[in-house]
Amino acid sequence: MNFELSEDQVAFSDMARAFAQNELEPHAAQWDAESFFPVDVIRKAGELGFCSLYAPERVGGLGLSRLDASIIFEQLSMGCTSTTAYLTIHNMVTWMLADFGTPEAVEQWGEKLATGELLGSYCLTEPNSGSDAASLKTTAKRDGDDYVLNGSKMFISGAGSTDFLVVMARTGGEGPGGISAFAVDAKASGISYGRKEEKMGWNSQPTRMITFEDVRVPANHLLGNEGDGFKIAMKGLDGGRINIATCSIGTAQQAINKAREYMLERKQFGKRLADFQALQFRLADMVTELVAARQLVRMAATKLDAGHPDATTYCAMAKRFATDVGFKVCDEALQLYGGNGYIKEYPMERYVRDTRVHRILEGTNEIMRLIISRRVLSDGASEL
Repeated sequence: MNFELSEDQVAFSDMARAFAQNELEPHAAQWDAESFFPVDVIRKAGELGFCSLYAPERVGGLGLSRLDASIIFEQLSMGCTSTTAYLTIHNMVTWMLADFGTPEAVEQWGEKLATGELLGSYCLTEPNSGSDAASLKTTAKRDGDDYVLNGSKMFISGAGSTDFLVVMARTGGEGPGGISAFAVDAKASGISYGRKEEKMGWNSQPTRMITFEDVRVPANHLLGNEGDGFKIAMKGLDGGRINIATCSIGTAQQAINKAREYMLERKQFGKRLADFQALQFRLADMVTELVAARQLVRMAATKLDAGHPDATTYCAMAKRFATDVGFKVCDEALQLYGGNGYIKEYPMERYVRDTRVHRILEGTNEIMRLIISRRVLSDGASEL
């Protein structure tokens, strides 16, 4: 095992760090306060390839590995957690279209999504199907050369401000085998968007409900075959779990960086905070747990890249551990700031708010425990 980054990975990391420092971090607090979706900055990210990191080169993507993408997303999330999280969703949508779309659908949207000219949203969750995604009720019924979509989706990142949707809908019977995936024009007739949700965090990206009323989708915009939707969704979620775990790691690393600076400057009782052994020990534990989380995420990304049979389990472990650790580290960093950590003049409270949702989305951490335990208890299970 080689834990050192390659020259290319270091170069990608440096480029992402520079973008985060110049384009994301200076504006992150304002975007959060004003609930502003920085579309122009996202398109600048697209010019550098950050909108299509692991999409294939044939559609204009960089064709990188999931490990490479994780290294890049970590640096970007140090600048703005919320905006980077949206970028991870857009990357997943772009990859889904490129890998499973028909030539007609890819020609219509592929290159424009890859460059960030068009932005995408992912539509799986419904009002009555969150963790139980296989019970979704949105339908897609074949009618001549089209499918007709009816139903609703909720908690959709970017909804109302994006151009393209990947929608999971039921074309067959109950259960996962009856679900199909579709590429849908976000401006199509019959689509309506609910109010922008007021959220605890992730405020630089809008979140809305989407309602589909007799929305006609050309049959050649089906992704894969009928009944493949749930498999496509779960394959996407493996990568999505790596991505969101990475956003937790990057934010936590930035929280440690800021806390270190504060401890070296702030004085109490005639000494720097950095001179109190109890606080030194707390910082040591924060760094140790973060390094462990980072290595687990990168290990899981490597398993996913290699097509390892237990990749899903490793992705679940990485997501569970890294999002819990990331939130804990941000909370501990806020505590090191004392009362200042609770004030919006400093970024700590935003880090805590933005990382809290990571333990819920892409499958709650309770669902991650189910995935892991089922694998461990399965017949003939060997060591992971």
